[in-house]
Amino acid sequence: MKKYYVNKKAQANGDHEVHTSDCRYLPDVSNRKYLGEYSSCKDAVKEAKKEYSKSNGCKTCSNECHSS
Repeated sequence: MKKYYVNKKAQANGDHEVHTSDCRYLPDVSNRKYLGEYSSCKDAVKEAKKEYSKSNGCKTCSNECHSS
């Protein structure tokens, strides 16, 4: 299980990226929301979409959930 966070600030394309707690691109503590612990980024992205409909996995730490 990994801890997942969503970036509160959207990327240039409007996506809110979902990151693991150990990702080198994890946003600053003031700019992220804790989603919970999940065994897969798919469940974390699903949770993030409840608040940010345009959520996407980080290409680095959640690549299997990243769509361009």
